[in-house]
Amino acid sequence: MTASVVQLRDICKTYRNGDLEVHAVRGISLDIQPGEFVAIMGASGSGKSTLMNTLGCLDRPTSGSYVLDGIDVSGLDRGARADLRNQKLGFVFQGFNLLARTSAQENVELPMLYSPQRVPAAEMRRRALAALAIVGLADRADHLPSQLSGGQQQRVAIARALVNQPRLLLADEPTGNLDSRTSIEVMGVFQSLNEQGITLVMVTHELDVASYCKRILVVRDGLVVRDEPVQNRLNAAEELARLRSAESAAKLTSATP
Repeated sequence: MTASVVQLRDICKTYRNGDLEVHAVRGISLDIQPGEFVAIMGASGSGKSTLMNTLGCLDRPTSGSYVLDGIDVSGLDRGARADLRNQKLGFVFQGFNLLARTSAQENVELPMLYSPQRVPAAEMRRRALAALAIVGLADRADHLPSQLSGGQQQRVAIARALVNQPRLLLADEPTGNLDSRTSIEVMGVFQSLNEQGITLVMVTHELDVASYCKRILVVRDGLVVRDEPVQNRLNAAEELARLRSAESAAKLTSATP
């Protein structure tokens, strides 16, 4: 049997605010297998962000164990967790987080600058351009973020997340700043990456966006209250084709005297 990319066992996270204890996560156990595409949903304060931060090795659990790609994360110090993030994880955020005065290629190269193993400049360029090609932006490598649309900026962010060939790609509300059409395009990129074998976990509050995933986890009061496969999964390529067809029909109608 293939080993899990993620294995959580009875994960708890408690924050202290003076004498007050906040139990953000209350004993979550789950496995994520290679090639899965998982959506994490839940209301504000449900614990989904804390769960995502745990998966991303940004938060250390108060108790329980987390094994990422065969490595027990729970006892690692801050430096070891940072190295693990760089080697095993890729992150995509709602706000893109691109450096404004830096080209798309240079933005994608950033994770390699922080790699524990030095990457030669020529190899950094080659890998950055290859990652941009995967998301369809090879011809925009020299463009600044201000010269790109919101959807293109998010594609650059996805390329940056891919450049170190992570075992797990984490996306936090990746369509939150995008219009409906661009959101579908970005979900199409994620679906294409997933078809290539990349494991993805995405936080979203939008059910229609979660419908592009394969599995939905619903978090409430620090617990996973629902874990099920997506029924009637949406296909981004088909949705975009449907949109284009509707737009063409609308243009014909408007042009008819």
